[in-house]
Amino acid sequence: MPLTEIECKNAKPSEKPRKISAENGLYLEITPTGRKYWRLKYRFAGIEKRLSIGVYPEINLKKAREIRDDAKRKLRNGIDPSAEKKAIKQQILLNSENTFKAITIEWHDKRKHLWTEKYSSKLLRKFEISVFPTLGNMPINKIAAPDLLAFLRTIETKGTLDKAHRLHQVLRYAIATGRAERDVSADLRGALQPVKKQGHAHLKEEELPELLEKLENYEGDTQTKIGLKLLIMTFVRTIEIRGAKWEEINFEKCEWRIPAERMKMREVHIVPLSKQVLSLFEQLRNITGNYEHVLPNRNNPKTFISENTLLYALYRMGYHSRTTAHGFRHTASTILNEKGFTPDAIERQLAHGQRNKVRASYNFAQYLPERREMMQWWADYLDGINHE
Repeated sequence: MPLTEIECKNAKPSEKPRKISAENGLYLEITPTGRKYWRLKYRFAGIEKRLSIGVYPEINLKKAREIRDDAKRKLRNGIDPSAEKKAIKQQILLNSENTFKAITIEWHDKRKHLWTEKYSSKLLRKFEISVFPTLGNMPINKIAAPDLLAFLRTIETKGTLDKAHRLHQVLRYAIATGRAERDVSADLRGALQPVKKQGHAHLKEEELPELLEKLENYEGDTQTKIGLKLLIMTFVRTIEIRGAKWEEINFEKCEWRIPAERMKMREVHIVPLSKQVLSLFEQLRNITGNYEHVLPNRNNPKTFISENTLLYALYRMGYHSRTTAHGFRHTASTILNEKGFTPDAIERQLAHGQRNKVRASYNFAQYLPERREMMQWWADYLDGINHE
């Protein structure tokens, strides 16, 4: 008699695996632990094979027979159901490895050595929040231009379009590694608003005297006060002054040489030290010279001050929303350009990257004589304002 659903349900295990026939090659295998599996025995090209159909009761008797009948139809058409199932699994696995999320993480991992740790983490977090929930699980070669446009429109309305333009780099990486045939983002040219970068809040030239006077009268931590003065006079990035180490400061050569691994553009950067900056470093050396870092963290002296230390000092002086620690770079650049210094020398002192990386690696000292003169002029200029 044909096997019934009740018999499947009531079938008990024994010491060894046992099989209950469900006709035409289909059978229910019961393991000693009581697990029940549907199998189909068949022959293909003269070879006996087995097809795993599923687990009972997730797959009931009726469904198992339907799958068996479908497999038999494929056999009549010359298709091996086991080989087909394996191919489908491989495609699913390939798709999971080639999802937009998987490729983005791979792309990020390949490039993170080019960025600071903070920027690297921030960039990946932006993808996790803004992109992965929508596009993350889609196979990258299945993403069409309309899909991408619909997603980018949602970002555009939120004013975060700058994040979306990293998608192009991921798509180009997928093409280069053979996971996609073309960059569908190229079809969207003209369909999106151009990216407008917003600069950091910064002070104008006429606002400097007030700042310098307030800084001179600042009654907070001496180390923080000197750190702010150094930031203004050297106009390096905040992380570069925060992470400065004494081994980088050469008092004899009057220069601060920041290693490539600490720079945003991953290029060695030389900061010529004016007389005023040398004096500030001397003052700090009397305070923190026994530590590795110029501005050590008070709670953990083995590391350096937090990113909020300098910013909060500016807030206490009344500069919340008026400027940021990073904004001094913009102020210095504007004034130095107006005073006639060579734009290339200013850009090099700001440590903006060069398109030709090979050329850049040999030219970290580019325009150094002019930069020395410029940095001394800048310190004298600030001193003159401060003593008016």
